[in-house]
Amino acid sequence: MSAEFPFIGTEITTEEQELPLFTQPAWNFEVDRFIYDGNGNHVMAYGQEALKVWIYKALKTERFSYAAYSWQYGVELQPFIGKVMSVQERYSELKRVITECLMVNPYILSIDSVKFSPAKHGNEVTTTINLTTVYGEVSLNV
Repeated sequence: MSAEFPFIGTEITTEEQELPLFTQPAWNFEVDRFIYDGNGNHVMAYGQEALKVWIYKALKTERFSYAAYSWQYGVELQPFIGKVMSVQERYSELKRVITECLMVNPYILSIDSVKFSPAKHGNEVTTTINLTTVYGEVSLNV
């Protein structure tokens, strides 16, 4: 048995491979829907703006719920429904699943902070995520 067994058939390089320009259909965050041009075609977003769309949509999509998406895409929030936890435990677990959700994207280099702001009324929580991407720093509220 070779000492290289775990690496057979894989190529290990120390250089980062250059990623193509990230592209996604543009999203109107205020009305929560795609943006279309006058002919009914999707307007496209590129680079950092496209990455913001991907992050927003990944965090709004429950993992394993849609056959159209890879099992790596989305966030797992269903296990929290009905589970009794303290607020700090819940925020800690939410931070973990958000990190797992976002770090599958090779354009995201690091998640610098995840902060939660509970709504004054109701059960909603706003999450502010600061991260570093191949395009620079991004801050997004979800």
